[in-house]
Amino acid sequence: MVELPLVRIHAPGQLSLDAVAAPEPGPDDVLVAVQQCGICGSDLGYTAMGGLPGYPLPMPLGHELAAVVERVGSRVQGFAPGDRVVVNPTAGGNAIGNGGAEGGFAPLLLVRGVSRDNGILFRLPDSLSDEEGALVEPLSVAMHATNRSELSAGDKLVIFGAGPIGLGVLLVARYLGLDHCVVVDRSERRLALARALGATAVPAGDDGLAARLCAEFGSVQYLGQTLPDIDVLIEATGVGAVFEQCVQLARFRSRLTVVGVHKAPAQIDLLSVLARELRISGSMAYPDEFPAVIDMLASGRVNASALISHRFPLSAFEQAFAVASNPNEAVKVMVDCQR
Repeated sequence: MVELPLVRIHAPGQLSLDAVAAPEPGPDDVLVAVQQCGICGSDLGYTAMGGLPGYPLPMPLGHELAAVVERVGSRVQGFAPGDRVVVNPTAGGNAIGNGGAEGGFAPLLLVRGVSRDNGILFRLPDSLSDEEGALVEPLSVAMHATNRSELSAGDKLVIFGAGPIGLGVLLVARYLGLDHCVVVDRSERRLALARALGATAVPAGDDGLAARLCAEFGSVQYLGQTLPDIDVLIEATGVGAVFEQCVQLARFRSRLTVVGVHKAPAQIDLLSVLARELRISGSMAYPDEFPAVIDMLASGRVNASALISHRFPLSAFEQAFAVASNPNEAVKVMVDCQR
C-alpha cells in the first residue's frame, strides 16, 4: 500500500504529519496533486479547538489550494491529467479541510463528485502562478464580503483588520475602483503592507480614531454627534470590541459587514442601530465568487502575491503553523505540498 503524508488534528493544539493510504478516485472523482496550500486563520482555530465539534478525529487540514489534475474518474468530463486547477473546498459536499475526509496539506487530494457538480474545480490560467491560485479561496471570502456590502466605486470604505481577509477586501476594493480606503490594525507590519497596497493605514487602539477618520473622509452631524462620513465599514478582526466600535463610528444609513470570525458574543447597541438606520450584514465564505476572483487575478490589476509573507515545504509544517500563529510576523503563509 502506497502511503502519503497528510496534516491532521489529533487533539487541541496537536497536529501531526501522518502517513495515510494514497487516495484512489472513483468514477465521479478527480485526483489532484496539490502544489500550494495556504494556512488560513480557521486552520489555526480548528487546531486550537481540537477539530470541529461533532466531526471525527483525526481531522485533515488545508483548504486554500492550487493543484494539477493527476487522474480523472470514468464519468468525469471537462478535465484531464495536467490541467492546473483551483478547488472550491466546500462544493459538492467535500468539506475539504473543514471536517471532511480529505485535506489539502498533502501531496495528493481526492476531490469527490466532480462529475455531478461543475462548481468544484476551476481551471487556473497559465498567466497565474500556483501561489496565486492558492489565494483564490481567501480572496473569494474577501470578494463575497464586498458583494454583501454592495461596495462600488465612489464608496468611502474603512476595513478593520489587516489580516489576509481584510487585505483581500482592500485588493478587491481597489480593483472595483475605490481610490480612498482606510485600513485599521494593531500590527505595524500589516499596516505597512496596507499602505503598499494603496490604503491609508491607521493604528488601532487610538482614542482619536473617530477624529482621524473625520479628517480622512469628512464629517457629518447626526443627533448631536460628529461622525466620519463613511459609507461602508467591514469588520475583519473577529473581536467583539471592534464590532462595537464600528457601530459607534457608523453614520446614518451606512453599511457594516462582519466577515471576521467571532468566537464570543458581542454587545449590540440597538438604539444606535435603530437611530442610524444602520444595515448590518454577515458574510460567510463564498457562494459563487471563484470565477470572478480568477478573472480579477488574471487582469493583472491587483498584486495578490504581496499577501504572501512566508513560504515553507510540507515537511516543515510545524514551523509553518508556528509562524502563521504570530500576526505580528506573518500575513499569509504558503506551504509547498510537493516538498
